[in-house]
Amino acid sequence: MLAFNFSISPQDLWHLIATPRAPQIIDVRRRDIYEQVPGLIPGSVWREPTALAGWIGTLDRARPIVVTCKLGKELSQVIVSDLRSQGYDAAQLAGGQGAWTDAGLPLVDRAAADRLMPQRPSLWVTRRHPKIDRIACPWLIRRFIDPEARFVFVDPPYVADAATNFSAIPFDIAGVEISHVGETCSFDTLLSIFGLADEPSLARLALIVRGADTARHDLAAEASGLHAISLGLSALAGDDDHGLLRRGFAIYDALFAWARFAADEKHNWPTKAA
Repeated sequence: MLAFNFSISPQDLWHLIATPRAPQIIDVRRRDIYEQVPGLIPGSVWREPTALAGWIGTLDRARPIVVTCKLGKELSQVIVSDLRSQGYDAAQLAGGQGAWTDAGLPLVDRAAADRLMPQRPSLWVTRRHPKIDRIACPWLIRRFIDPEARFVFVDPPYVADAATNFSAIPFDIAGVEISHVGETCSFDTLLSIFGLADEPSLARLALIVRGADTARHDLAAEASGLHAISLGLSALAGDDDHGLLRRGFAIYDALFAWARFAADEKHNWPTKAA
């Protein structure tokens, strides 16, 4: 039995993004329309709407799917119906991209995405032994920008050559676009480039990351905790940078969920007996 109804609202979809129940988001707007819009739903992947047979094999049957088109009309509905007939847990975004935009929900800057990631899945390269910023940035990229992005870690002197030789995007190293700017860190830069800096929960998370990564624990009470956990994970990981990345993602998933859903919750030992 399918878990998704035929349609899902923009707000309900937003609440699923960057959670363990996050669906695969497939944008099936016609190419000419897609290339004219300024923003993309976070984590969405464009696919040619009339070529379902060619890309259905790229979908993960174990994860639900949300299909979005311009206004939630025939393109997304036909594809969702076809996917459901083949046993996929698929839903259409009610009202499509138009409803998402009208609801004021976050959008990824399409021009920035196309400029930095002309080929997708994208490949990103940075220094080995990540600790804070170099885990926070891949988390943001995978959860909001390119869910299929790949990451490689090399010794610092080889980042630039690796980027050139493998058409990879360098980050969090001096002299590249996605790096520290003034008192901000690479995570802040990514948010700014891709148009996500104004999303309140991501902005709150950015302050924590910045505080932990730049020894400014006064910026956010949570920065000290992130600093300690990040260095502890790094010490346990040794040379397993990708294993560290997987474990680190759980930390940022939890911090983002806290910022969205639980930041006002208080916890203390009961002061009175029941």
